[in-house]
Amino acid sequence: MTNLHDRLRALPSVQALLEHTDTTSLIDTHGYDVTREAVRNALDAAREGILAGSLELHPTPNWTDRIRHHLPQLPTLRPVINATGVIIHTNLGRAPLSSEATLAMQAVAGQYSTLEFDLDDGKRGSRNLHPETVLTYITGAEAALVVNNAASALVLVLAALAVNHEVIVSRGQLVEIGGGFRIPNIMTQGGATLVEVGTTNKTRLSDYASAITENTAMLMRIHASNFKQLGFTETAEIAELGRIAAEHRVLFVDDVGSGALLDTAQFGLDPEPTVQASIHAGADAVLFSGDKLLGGPQAGIIVGKWDTIDRLKKHPLARALRADKTTHAGLLATLEHYRRGEALEKVPVWWMMSRSLCDLGRIAKRWSKQFAAADIQKGESTVGGGSLPGSTLPTVLLSLEVPRPDAFLARLRQAHIPVIARISDDRVLLDPRTVFPEQEDELLTVLESALKHHS
Repeated sequence: MTNLHDRLRALPSVQALLEHTDTTSLIDTHGYDVTREAVRNALDAAREGILAGSLELHPTPNWTDRIRHHLPQLPTLRPVINATGVIIHTNLGRAPLSSEATLAMQAVAGQYSTLEFDLDDGKRGSRNLHPETVLTYITGAEAALVVNNAASALVLVLAALAVNHEVIVSRGQLVEIGGGFRIPNIMTQGGATLVEVGTTNKTRLSDYASAITENTAMLMRIHASNFKQLGFTETAEIAELGRIAAEHRVLFVDDVGSGALLDTAQFGLDPEPTVQASIHAGADAVLFSGDKLLGGPQAGIIVGKWDTIDRLKKHPLARALRADKTTHAGLLATLEHYRRGEALEKVPVWWMMSRSLCDLGRIAKRWSKQFAAADIQKGESTVGGGSLPGSTLPTVLLSLEVPRPDAFLARLRQAHIPVIARISDDRVLLDPRTVFPEQEDELLTVLESALKHHS
């Protein structure tokens, strides 16, 4: 009984725990009253465990973890530090935005704006006018339309241009992307009749030409952005598709997926089809995402010939699928980086791809000096986001040898600003390529705390 009494008396007071250094960070996050209630609940749970004989407290128990267990769950949508080396990480929100794009979105979100208002004549304007002007300038297209994502762009194109008509697609391009989004199913839902040509690995121009009938609305090319075919393969050249479509007076629609406006080969990556090349090849409409290689907010972008885009603008679905004011603001600010020739420096996706191996090695080495369990090693970064499958960029990684690496990663994810890392060969790896300079101090603080409490 005396031992039980001593163990109960050894429990700290509520105030002592609230004044503990590690607890103050919880107060900063959750507020004083909420944290105090969690402290009381943690102490009550400890008392009950001692009285029941089921709890043997360590001489210096980790009260921070016990308190955190009784705190309400933080909002689930939170910023994180991406140390995985995956540049366009779909699960982490795809492309991070430039500071200019972020500020532009914040400005129109917190104030009234000229979203659909013409300052010159004081009358109603068009929300699509804002990005259309710069999109046509950059891509060479005659017109442009922005909707809420790339899947919506495809649905709109099929509904407006191909309902009750045939759409010819290579069998090797009938892909499934994230979330079970299958091209054949979308064709059916859009009211179009899918005509498959060629084989999985080989589709020639003659396959398209022989399949065209009086009921054909379009030839469609769908870029295989999330997988790669190797070996005995053949595809029709984009310029040839544009030519054969024009000769037969059917539309040519090119879904390029990632929305590359710059040449990826300059970084040693596989070449990704650019929007400008599709326009130059005569595509009537080119579809792509805003939040992949373009590096902007989530959006579906359609550029092409004026009469084709005009049909899309007038379709009833265009209103249902339209993008909101913050998307337009962020997209416009992102496109301005391309117009000014500063995308490599300003758009985070391209800045990360262009980071030098020497710079990454210097950063990883500086990080490693702060931890006894750390070393550096060569590795590979990936573009991700369904872009450039199989292509990697050389990098230098911070490598941590810790017991139970899975548990260590879980601890990193529970930090005030979660850190997302990866494991290879039982070592925790962190890639500086996807960590912004302003995040480095917080990253090192999280690592120091995690190493201190991990055993």
